[in-house]
Amino acid sequence: MDTADQLASVGTFQVLKLPLGFIRVLEWVFAIFAFATCGGYSGQLRVSVDCMEKARSNLSIGIDFAYPFRLHQVSFEAPVCEGIREERVFLIGDYSSSAEFFVTIAVFAFLYSLMATIVYIFFQNKYRENSRGPLIDFIVTVVFSFMWLVSSSAWGKALSDVKIATDPDEVQLLISACKVQTNKCGSVLEPRWSGLNTSVVFGFLNFVLWAGNIWFVFKETGWHKGASSLAGGGSEKQSGTFNQQPYNQGSFDQSAGYNTQGNLSQPTEYSQVGGPTSYSNQM
Repeated sequence: MDTADQLASVGTFQVLKLPLGFIRVLEWVFAIFAFATCGGYSGQLRVSVDCMEKARSNLSIGIDFAYPFRLHQVSFEAPVCEGIREERVFLIGDYSSSAEFFVTIAVFAFLYSLMATIVYIFFQNKYRENSRGPLIDFIVTVVFSFMWLVSSSAWGKALSDVKIATDPDEVQLLISACKVQTNKCGSVLEPRWSGLNTSVVFGFLNFVLWAGNIWFVFKETGWHKGASSLAGGGSEKQSGTFNQQPYNQGSFDQSAGYNTQGNLSQPTEYSQVGGPTSYSNQM
């Protein structure tokens, strides 16, 4: 028997067909895409500085930047157009806090969803034997749902600021030579934002997955089971009371019918006996 068959015989992979296990697997996959598209990003833009003296011009100035987007540490050399010297120019802005926070949440969500999936498969009996495991799972799921919402919103705002700070038109304003009207500056290459835009989308998709999984995790806790048992006991009590009503009504009808027949029979018998007696008395 190979390793896969041994794992299949030990674990309960049927849980992956349930919403609880299936959504955990999706959370694991989407967390990978979230931190990979953000943490693995590197971009480049190019600007040109065309001086009046063509020999001093630089028509392709490359500026590279990457995660975690500490743009104030990114520098490049640009011609001054006065003499042969160049100046070092730094970009503006530090957006590392939002980017690192987003990636950190994605990494921890990846680790927890992987651990929870392993527990569901191989330690399901221990997970269900008391309410502590489902309760911890429920609390962690709620916390991660909130953290995904906060981190995705913060990273979306930071990404919009990164796009502005790395816009070639904005970068030209930092170059001294571009402030002189006799010199001409322009953009050669703009950064590609498809990867970072995808990371924001995956962030909000992770929020939807974790928030939607709250209900399925809550069903495993003792709170839901206790509420279900109380609701079931109340419905059984109500149905038992309803079932007793036909018996009581029948008993009442039977006794009422008996009394009615007795009352009707008494006047008949009395009239047969009392009739001749009253006639003889009149005679």
